[in-house]
Amino acid sequence: MAGVQKFKKILLIDQNGGYVTVSPTMPVNTKDTAYKVQISPVNEDKAGSVEGSFERSMEALMSSVAQELSKALKVDQLRVEVMTRLTGIERRIDTESLRGVEVEKCRKEIREIRDQFFESQKKYFDYLKQPTFNIWHWEPNEMLSLLEHMYYELGLVQEWNINPITLKRWLLCVQENYRNNPFHNFRHCFCVSQMMYGVINLCKLTESIPLCDLGILLTSAVCHDLDHPGYNNAYQVNARTELAIRYNDISPLENHHCAVAFRILSNPECNIFRNVSETIFRDIRAGMIQLILATDMARHNEILEAFKSRVDNFDFHNDEHLTSLKMILIKCCDISNEVRPMEISEPWLDCLLEEYFNQSDREKLEGLPVAPFMDRDKVTKPSAQIGFLKFVLIPMFSALSKTFPQIEPIMVKPLIDAREHYERMQEDMENGRKKAENAAAT
Repeated sequence: MAGVQKFKKILLIDQNGGYVTVSPTMPVNTKDTAYKVQISPVNEDKAGSVEGSFERSMEALMSSVAQELSKALKVDQLRVEVMTRLTGIERRIDTESLRGVEVEKCRKEIREIRDQFFESQKKYFDYLKQPTFNIWHWEPNEMLSLLEHMYYELGLVQEWNINPITLKRWLLCVQENYRNNPFHNFRHCFCVSQMMYGVINLCKLTESIPLCDLGILLTSAVCHDLDHPGYNNAYQVNARTELAIRYNDISPLENHHCAVAFRILSNPECNIFRNVSETIFRDIRAGMIQLILATDMARHNEILEAFKSRVDNFDFHNDEHLTSLKMILIKCCDISNEVRPMEISEPWLDCLLEEYFNQSDREKLEGLPVAPFMDRDKVTKPSAQIGFLKFVLIPMFSALSKTFPQIEPIMVKPLIDAREHYERMQEDMENGRKKAENAAAT
């Protein structure tokens, strides 16, 4: 209301002197029965009432606690916010001179809630750093909160002076720009980003790689498959799609992912880099483009051989060595599903094969070449995975383990176990086929 100062109470009074409750059923305010407006200080009512003060404090406490518990997986900023609010409630209760027994009981409940809340968060956030993290247990809004936490926990929010609201908007916009494909979707984005976050912690990369470079790694992981159409580069080129024409058949998808990433960042409300200097932004942009383009599997041998040539004398202070390492890191994270326990990785294989089969079906309809590893009439789970594990995943992770031996038992061994699992599956399928043929012959 114009002319009314802050912290004033506005009351409506009818012609009979009674207070009017503001509600959908309140009497109509007409010229003949116009309400009178009374303005008074907000603390006039029950200003000195201890009981009223206690009730207000308890209502505020319960409301605050309910809000905090409903946000059980927020980032470190939320931890500070909860601590501040609960401490404020304690102080308010102190200053309002409530009964001693009630105050102590209230304090005890606050301490218990705070301890339980922080302990539950710590458990989840520690789990987030593990390669065994089960990405199937989380809803999209929870994945957004966990991605947000990564930026806070690594110190990137402070390093790049990111506005917290801008970070939220950027993540939401990233999520909106992932399509609902069977495999290349927002959950895959989260999966790759979580593995990158896990590798950063497992290999203690904060001790050997500049923080800005770690931010480039994580942000590239988040953006690496933006707006993926569900059909790979071979299809784009053979079908002469708009993307293939635009990028001259050279990594059309990866170039598109980069373009979408920076289109999102061109919006000031979503630009998490808006507070960095122009020089730093140019370095970030160049680094992200380099890493996202490195996820094109057509360049796999080139990138792996370059890294292997440097691994025996790796130098973290050499820019070429560091660039080679970062390219291997994002490649490893991009195709790291088999590092996870079988109950987590195998559903991903089902999703990937579904996407492959959708493409091969379309290629057959359009008269385009069909890759054998995508043909539903030829592919089985074992045939899809054994060669990929043996010739792609295990050699690449083994090369990385020479620089970071700690990944050997946590990442390389699960890959070997996965290969043996699919070899046994293939043997069982072959034995079953032979038994069926023998039965049919008799």
